Amino acid sequence: MGGPSAEAVPPRPADAMPAALRMRTVCTGPLKAKSLDRLQQEIAIFKDALKGVKTEEAFWCVIAPAWLEEFTWNEYYSTQDDFIQALSQAMAPIFRSVVDAGLILQLDDPAITHTWEEAWIPPRPLDEYHKFIDVRVQTLNAALQGIPEDRVRYHVCWGSWNGPHTQNIPLRDVIHYVLKVKAQCYSIEAAKSSHLHEWKVWQEVKLPAGKILMPGVIDHTSNVVEHAEVVADRIMTYANVVGRENVIAGTDCGMRGHAHVNWAKYRSIVEGAKLASARLWR
Repeated sequence: MGGPSAEAVPPRPADAMPAALRMRTVCTGPLKAKSLDRLQQEIAIFKDALKGVKTEEAFWCVIAPAWLEEFTWNEYYSTQDDFIQALSQAMAPIFRSVVDAGLILQLDDPAITHTWEEAWIPPRPLDEYHKFIDVRVQTLNAALQGIPEDRVRYHVCWGSWNGPHTQNIPLRDVIHYVLKVKAQCYSIEAAKSSHLHEWKVWQEVKLPAGKILMPGVIDHTSNVVEHAEVVADRIMTYANVVGRENVIAGTDCGMRGHAHVNWAKYRSIVEGAKLASARLWR
């Protein structure tokens, strides 16, 4: 299946973005990791906040190199591939620090899907895009070298910006590259109306043994709170395709709504997961 039609509704123009999103950091010299003191301080604060709270595990989000690349101009490295390789290696100590702190490392990487819509302009052949994301997956995996896969979660989405999303690249066209990432869990947008149907992809693509799928079961772009039964149905849909032991309910992406609405959505996840678990393990 090919990518979205070039005749679809065009992506949001750059001048429609907030000024802060149009700004870029510029790389003018060799990249290297600086002190990790600030990161370790923030992790210590986070872990201190968890004291006395019953938790199974905790995760820490880090922007993936390919997503950071989209917000950084390269004026030093001879090619963009050289730049992403250097960027990934510079971030490797950050990944290791999170895992060494006993936390799950969540890599947030909208770039693997989102770049098609916002940066791959004008549209080019799908095979070119595959080459583009394959390099970024390879360099990310190199930066994850030595980190156990069961300590890594890889998040993919199509962005939470307010718009039609008519040019989102289909999950089917990138899923094989997503599954190449050395992570145990794959967090993938699945509740937004433009992606509700993509559970069917997993009828064709087998989730590798030992892997976990975390489909989004609540829409992060809407203030409508999903009913717990809706959440349960979405969980069961995926469980029936990839196996009940291999599904964890998640969100599509970062929440954009009012805090009270967001917490109500989180409660629906909990209630829906309880309903689904009771039915799946009757």
